[in-house]
Amino acid sequence: MLTENTPVFNSYSKYIRETFGERVQKISINTGYSCPNRDGSKGLGGCTYCNINSIKPEYANAKKSVTEQLSEGIDFFSKKYKAQKYLAYFQSYTNTYHNNDVLIKTYEEALNVPNIVGLVIGTRPDCITPEIADYLQEVSKTKYVSIELGIESTNEETLQKINRCHTYQETIAAVEMLASKNILVGGHLILGFPWENREGIILHAKNVSKLPLKFLKIHHLQILKSTQLARDYEANKDEFKLLTLPEYLDIIVEFLENLRSDIVVQRFLSESPKDLLIAPHWDGVKNYEFTSRVEKKMKEMKTWQGRLVDEKG
Repeated sequence: MLTENTPVFNSYSKYIRETFGERVQKISINTGYSCPNRDGSKGLGGCTYCNINSIKPEYANAKKSVTEQLSEGIDFFSKKYKAQKYLAYFQSYTNTYHNNDVLIKTYEEALNVPNIVGLVIGTRPDCITPEIADYLQEVSKTKYVSIELGIESTNEETLQKINRCHTYQETIAAVEMLASKNILVGGHLILGFPWENREGIILHAKNVSKLPLKFLKIHHLQILKSTQLARDYEANKDEFKLLTLPEYLDIIVEFLENLRSDIVVQRFLSESPKDLLIAPHWDGVKNYEFTSRVEKKMKEMKTWQGRLVDEKG
């Protein structure tokens, strides 16, 4: 039964508190590694929506060592918050896409930085070798390890249109392989591609609920400067319908109702720099503000994450 104090969705902040007993901050790292849809091994140009400059803080600079980036990040956050633990967050590009020896050396360097208690590694479903998965399985026995996979969509046509150069079947295989090794697996989804209707968006929730995912990070579609998507948008503005904030809020509520209740939801919004953002402009609403709106609306509707999954058994 839903009460006033019952959480309406499975939040990441709650998960972190329960796992570590305190606040833990991710420190972003930019390794400068490429992606197979950038370097020509599978494609060129990268994902159509991606402007890599939108996701890295100033201290995350590939010209600096991993140790330097982490040390500067820790120094930055230690001035904002009391003593805490940190996770090395390999965020930019594809962070399992390199020679295995180089990758392992990079991860080990991060783990040797004081107060780093684990790794969060962003990568693609088609870029995880069994050898790296085995290595991370060993690391996870003594350190926190999670993998964030760029799923982006469960629709094969969408994956082709945005130049991901991998299939959803490859996503399924990667999630199942990592989960079989007891590695925590998260996924990224982008909601709001103009050719995906509401029914298709909700289908993403139903599809990922069938996977052994631990986390899900949801982003709304943003049009960023210097991307292929921006060029497509400028050429077809009349046909390029983007979600409004109220529409996105309604969709997120229905999405959560159809999402398995034990999946931890990390976030709902992208927050790209204003100087890179073309559209949509939602009055600068932040993820925490939107999260509050989601909680309020779900409580008013007396609904919760996984309600429709539970009802269908």
